[in-house]
Amino acid sequence: MFRPLFLCALVLAAAACQREKPAPTAQPATPAAPTAAPATELRDVAETTSDYIVGISYPPSASRYPALAAELKRYADAARADLMQAVKARKAQPGAPPYDLSLSFTELYLSPDLVAYAADGSIYTGGAHGAPLIARFVWLPRENRLLRAADLIADPAGWRAISDHVREQLHTAVSQRVDADELAPAEREEVMRNALRMIEEGTEPTAANFALFEPVVAPDGKLAGLRFVFPPYQVGPYSDGTQTVEVPASVLRPLVAERYRSMFVGP
Repeated sequence: MFRPLFLCALVLAAAACQREKPAPTAQPATPAAPTAAPATELRDVAETTSDYIVGISYPPSASRYPALAAELKRYADAARADLMQAVKARKAQPGAPPYDLSLSFTELYLSPDLVAYAADGSIYTGGAHGAPLIARFVWLPRENRLLRAADLIADPAGWRAISDHVREQLHTAVSQRVDADELAPAEREEVMRNALRMIEEGTEPTAANFALFEPVVAPDGKLAGLRFVFPPYQVGPYSDGTQTVEVPASVLRPLVAERYRSMFVGP
């Protein structure tokens, strides 16, 4: 059941997150100045050997944007390179399970002005469980480049306001979960202390901590807000999984750079 797992995970969270890495080295690359990109062929991958298993899938729509397709493939190739490096370095272990890479790219939103795709998966190279592979690609078709958190909000004060909003939502969620466990006062204090420490560290007001985001689209096609995505270990233990917090346009619009402000709902 969730309750004992949650309690144990949070009590050990501070130590566990130091021992385990949140993800392999695969990261979206820093884009160059917009140029016409050659076509990138996105082929699904399904490979099974005695040493490793690879499964990678792409949505057909991503091929409409060659430079974006190259970003997706670069991310997948980096994850696969991590897997193969681990396979090569692996010592013989009779009966051990094969290493595994599972990665799926999905279409989140398509419009003439904004495109968004998600990458979700995991890579297993030994241990109790795989490491998460989580990325988000928000693309500006007219500018032929990725829209990054640092582009949206350049003023550090803006990240402070977003951090405060996100922390409040995460604090409320963890408090409700702990209350449901009906812990003794001393146990509750310890669990909350560990949980809040992870949230505070994972939501420091910098663009890097809010690099993964998805558009929340209003009926008129404008952005009603952004959904910030936090992989396991960033704001909670592995058992909590990926966590998300929506920040509405009413909070975001005054903070974003002027060139992007019209994308959001508001006056």
